[in-house]
Amino acid sequence: MKRRDFFKNTIPIVLPALVNGFSLRAWASAPLLFPPTRGPGEDRVLVLIQLSGGNDGLNTVIPLEYYAAYQKARPNIAIPEEKVLRLEGLEGTGLHPAMPEMQQLFGEGKLAILQGIGYPQPNFSHFRATDIWLTGADAGQIIPTGWAGRYLDLSYPRWPQDYPNPGMPDPLAIQIGSLVSPALQGPTLTMGMAISNPNSFYELIADKSATASNTRAGEQLSYIREMAIKTDQYAGVIKRAAQRVTRQSDKYPATGKNPLADQLKIVARLIAGGLKTRFYLVNMGGFDTHAKQVETADVTTGNHAKLLARLSEAIHVFQDDLAFLQVDNKVVGMTFSEFGRRIQSNASGGTDHGAAAPVFVFGTAVQGGVIGTNPVWPDKLTVNDNISMQYDFRAVYNSLLEKWFLAAPSETVSVLQKDYAILPFIKG
Repeated sequence: MKRRDFFKNTIPIVLPALVNGFSLRAWASAPLLFPPTRGPGEDRVLVLIQLSGGNDGLNTVIPLEYYAAYQKARPNIAIPEEKVLRLEGLEGTGLHPAMPEMQQLFGEGKLAILQGIGYPQPNFSHFRATDIWLTGADAGQIIPTGWAGRYLDLSYPRWPQDYPNPGMPDPLAIQIGSLVSPALQGPTLTMGMAISNPNSFYELIADKSATASNTRAGEQLSYIREMAIKTDQYAGVIKRAAQRVTRQSDKYPATGKNPLADQLKIVARLIAGGLKTRFYLVNMGGFDTHAKQVETADVTTGNHAKLLARLSEAIHVFQDDLAFLQVDNKVVGMTFSEFGRRIQSNASGGTDHGAAAPVFVFGTAVQGGVIGTNPVWPDKLTVNDNISMQYDFRAVYNSLLEKWFLAAPSETVSVLQKDYAILPFIKG
């Protein structure tokens, strides 16, 4: 079996720890021969925030315009009208009261709310719906590569054998987490790497290193060791970038209080440290709110409110830190979840798997405002009724590729397999 086929057709390998609890995913040897082909937009960064579980968009972005219908559909979880956070310049749309920081970003013109993002024939399985979002597939289509992985493969040909090189010495993409997202899967190997957790990141830059095993057995294990050496090179690059930043915003909560903020703090540090990495992925779980989504005594509190409060706080302090580090002009962030929730609440004080939902895009390069309209639904609802799709999620990807990364339309069609609309949420 060839070495490339070995890694394509077997379980992805997490390499031996380079430092205590710290592992990186990497690829192959890379003679410093061929510079990357990217030009315009190559200094721009996209940060993807995955909200795992299926966020309830209807209690996140609240349709004040149709408040009576909203309250009727959700009598046990509807946010009181007077508690909804108003958005500057808008009468009919508001945010959950746990999100004052996002309200502030909207007022500053740094937040775009994209309504009704989904795809035709939505799937309600967590695993399949997540796969669709990460790969950019149609509902009935299986794609073995990720949408970001295909873009990176197109942008940096001959990956991984010709990297790192002087033109691109850094990882193409980084995920904070133990495994690399399928969104970064390329035609043969992943185009990204993973930092296992925030603690291991700080151990790395503090030189708390561990010794990896020297065990070898045959050609394949020799190749694993070869990749471990390559991984060590990228670990050094990350460490040097992190050490260039000695001070960050003091608005971050204490470590461990907000895990999403902990992840984004690392991302901000690496961007400001000079990494040319194009994509960063972070994750926040807990959004599968079938029951006890709210507290009965006060529906503005509860599990969903806690999640939204952490999301709002983390995005706001991250944006503040980017400005403090003077790199906010090169970063755009986006939230996504595998699906929304049903229009009607259930008897357990929660919501069941649904379809379309809002997406947040944020940053100083973002054209703030709302794209799309508040969702509407018939008077006679059933438990199976869903929010209708207004925009395909791949139109969001298409807009980011063309208007943020400045990819050519022919490139985006190659990456996304179809020609999708452009949504006007990037300035200029």
